[in-house]
Amino acid sequence: MHPALWIALLLFHAVVFGYFIVLNTYYFVTSVFAFGQLRRYNQRITVSDLGTVDGIPPATLIVPAYNEEKTCQEAIRSLLQLDYPEYDVLLVNDGSTDDTFDVLQSTYALRAASRFPTSEIGTAPVHGIYRSATHPNLWVIDKDNGGRSDAINAGINYCQTPLFCAVDADGLLEQSALLRVVRPFLEDETTVASGGIIRIVNGCTVEDGRVEDVRLPDGWLGRFQVVEYLRSFLAGRVGWDALRIMFLVSGAFGMFRRDVVAQLGGLDPDSIGEDLELTVRLHRHCREQGRPYRVAFVPDPVAWTEAPSTLGSLGNQRDRWQRGLMDTMMLHRDMLF
Repeated sequence: MHPALWIALLLFHAVVFGYFIVLNTYYFVTSVFAFGQLRRYNQRITVSDLGTVDGIPPATLIVPAYNEEKTCQEAIRSLLQLDYPEYDVLLVNDGSTDDTFDVLQSTYALRAASRFPTSEIGTAPVHGIYRSATHPNLWVIDKDNGGRSDAINAGINYCQTPLFCAVDADGLLEQSALLRVVRPFLEDETTVASGGIIRIVNGCTVEDGRVEDVRLPDGWLGRFQVVEYLRSFLAGRVGWDALRIMFLVSGAFGMFRRDVVAQLGGLDPDSIGEDLELTVRLHRHCREQGRPYRVAFVPDPVAWTEAPSTLGSLGNQRDRWQRGLMDTMMLHRDMLF
């Protein structure tokens, strides 16, 4: 082998080895902090105790939907069964080209209604606002297509509660999900955002919008992702929360203070990783304003999502995640270090 090629190969091996040393050291440190945080969390009040607590703030579930005619009925049924004193479900039909709106209208008896906006974030045009005659806390916004971030921004504009949650239309929430994720707002009045664990629903038995039997996915690709998700949340984000450096509130299920997010102009429609970018922008805004704040994490399994089942779809997902990370780091590069 040519000496130059041999040296290049050695350098490459050194870089890879160094990367894994740094990465696993990081995992070890966050795991240590996460262990202590989980023990403290387990000693606190139970979720059932929260159901009797006075002063739990009203919340709104904002559900962006595009061509979800096959899943929207079950998803909405799940969201309407949550344990929470007072909440709205605000589904945003983002210019669907299938029968999403017709399915919702026939299933939940939608009627045209008035709902005044609380903010003026720019979005694609809204054509109508509807309310269910059978479930008064279910609202539907019908608008032109603008993408997921644009749909959530439209929901923020018509959100009339101090807190809101962004929830994927194909996701499923535990019945106590809202009671779990609102806890940081009750414990610390400076909290501006809170997220929870996302679990993989592949292989599980789902009935009437609820996960009745937890099972592993059939294929090894899904099983590896189950382990990865648990490591990421239980060892990563729990550790971040203990260190007060929460870097990301997942877009699959996260609770935010409406007034702060509206002040920031909502989600960035041009961002590849809009949930990551919003979390970093929240940090930046509060720091620049000199405002005490907390971005928190709840170490409970509160939301279930479908994971990619093929290498192609997994590759597309991770490509989008990495490009979103780089995009956010470049946009907020003056915050590095």
